[in-house]
Amino acid sequence: MRLGTKLWFALVCMLPLLAQATELRGTGDLGIVIERATGSVLVVDTSQRGTIGRVEGLGDLSHASVVFSPDQRFAFVFGRDGGLTKVDLLTASIVRRIVQAGNAIGGAISDDGTLIAVSNYEPGGVRVFDAKTLDPVIDIPATGADGKSSKTLGLVDLPGRRFAWSLYDAGEIWVADLTDAKAPQLTKLTGIGKLPYDGNVTPDGRHYLAGLFGEDGVVHVDTWQTPLRAERILNGYGKGEEPLPVYKMPHLEGWAAVGDRLLLPAVGHHDLIAVDLRDFKEVGRIATHGQPVFAVARPDGRYVWVNFAHPRNDTIEIVDTLSLKIVHRFAPGPAVLHMEFTPRGNEVWVSVRDADRVDVYDATTFAKKAEIPAQKPSGIFFTVRATRIGQ
Repeated sequence: MRLGTKLWFALVCMLPLLAQATELRGTGDLGIVIERATGSVLVVDTSQRGTIGRVEGLGDLSHASVVFSPDQRFAFVFGRDGGLTKVDLLTASIVRRIVQAGNAIGGAISDDGTLIAVSNYEPGGVRVFDAKTLDPVIDIPATGADGKSSKTLGLVDLPGRRFAWSLYDAGEIWVADLTDAKAPQLTKLTGIGKLPYDGNVTPDGRHYLAGLFGEDGVVHVDTWQTPLRAERILNGYGKGEEPLPVYKMPHLEGWAAVGDRLLLPAVGHHDLIAVDLRDFKEVGRIATHGQPVFAVARPDGRYVWVNFAHPRNDTIEIVDTLSLKIVHRFAPGPAVLHMEFTPRGNEVWVSVRDADRVDVYDATTFAKKAEIPAQKPSGIFFTVRATRIGQ
């Protein structure tokens, strides 16, 4: 065979591979499903309602959470064992994994996408890493006013390359300005109340709220004000009622921010509390099927989907945010752990852990549209979170 003929034949054989290598696709409809029992994650495509890859070797993923790079290509997975893993969604592979602490509880990405912060139970404090390399940038120990080290949680990003978090044992809220990451400017708000169990920031990045486990109440910090100060709101929201055993702590991460209202889960009660964002007064209460864990608003704010703690965790209720009435209740299956809306809110994905599947529902008709096999799925995180403050 002549040399020219050989080259032509080789080029023809490579065409399929070249086409595959140069195939382009976006990442705005991708996401991650946590498979907690196996230490793996599924990379999912919300347009195709399917899985495009599984990434294994991420360690202990109980209570795992995820943030995304600004270009929505990379996911940063925070494991309970202190693991921090950078996953490439396009190749469904691990870019780098480190174990940065003994016990961690979530993290956040800075507004410019350059810093990853992780909140730790053991040894406590917050550690900050370079988002490109996962190399350490700075360690911020959480020594409270009592001189003792504290677990940290409720870590969120704020505008201006800042982060906020709560100190569980010390009962404090700290806000860190990392404009100069090597010399963070810390504001410490002390004596906020007993045992803040979680925290989150409103979608505009202005109001940081921390729920208290040691007493009925929520702590509010208006991050637009100078100097910063912590204010108690919803004091004694369970007054006159006998608190129930708490089987699972609710998540403020999943609170519903709808117009000028917040819907917050009440700890130890079968209630959602409606709060007016203008004055942070209670304006309504919704009796629910069980103790709410997540209250997730459809992106347009019209409905809020709520799931519940064990033993009533097979059910979802849907709340009409105009009437504050429950308009639909159904039972997808055993152990409904998480819900995530697609970017425009036309569908919601639901993890049904003990059925080993993720269900996809029409967010308007509430009809099931698909089932996706998954191994003990828990958290579901879509890349649209990269565009949202506090997520």
